[in-house]
Amino acid sequence: MLRLLLLCGALGCGADQAAPLAFTMLQQTHVSKGSSVFWGNASLDGQLSHLLEGLNVTQVLPLEPPDIWARRQQDVTTYLSYFGQLVKLFSKERPIDYTQSLGCHLGCRLFPNGTTHSFYEVTLNGTAFLTFHVPNATWERRWPGRDPVATFAERELMKYPKTTQDLQHFLNTTCVGILRAQSTRTGKQSSRSHAPLVLGLILGTFALLGMAMGIFLCTGGSC
Repeated sequence: MLRLLLLCGALGCGADQAAPLAFTMLQQTHVSKGSSVFWGNASLDGQLSHLLEGLNVTQVLPLEPPDIWARRQQDVTTYLSYFGQLVKLFSKERPIDYTQSLGCHLGCRLFPNGTTHSFYEVTLNGTAFLTFHVPNATWERRWPGRDPVATFAERELMKYPKTTQDLQHFLNTTCVGILRAQSTRTGKQSSRSHAPLVLGLILGTFALLGMAMGIFLCTGGSC
């Protein structure tokens, strides 16, 4: 029994494996009668780093200097405003009286053995809708059955670099690079390496835009 206990202690029996470092982002967009409501957050290594409420995104952790962050905030506000304007335009052409909830969950993980995993998942009203296959930068339908909205959104998202190559680069290179820097940091880390984090929010907005276009256009049978 003593030998068994000693062996188990050496192998770490009963102990949790070291958790991976992670950057994750959640974004929810509720679309109803031509209006859009945004909410989301991002966390780095288990700590809340960014918070999105409406058109206002705040930096919870002081990852960027105030002047740089001010420009980043403006970029996010611009993209979200553009999204809202297009939703209003679509709703005039194809009125929808019920609320649609669009969501995205994206990020990357760095495991203790050096391996990584990046992901991007999109939901519609709480049901899996699309998944971004990071290795070959392609979108895959997850919606049950042959839904025209999912088919249209998949086709639209595959047309643009921002929702294919740029998104792949963010998840595979930028995001993972931030985690590698986080895992090997000594002393005070430069805030510069964290600067691209919020780009995930912007890229996420482009993906949600493809979904919104599909919902409005396919409702009228024009997709």
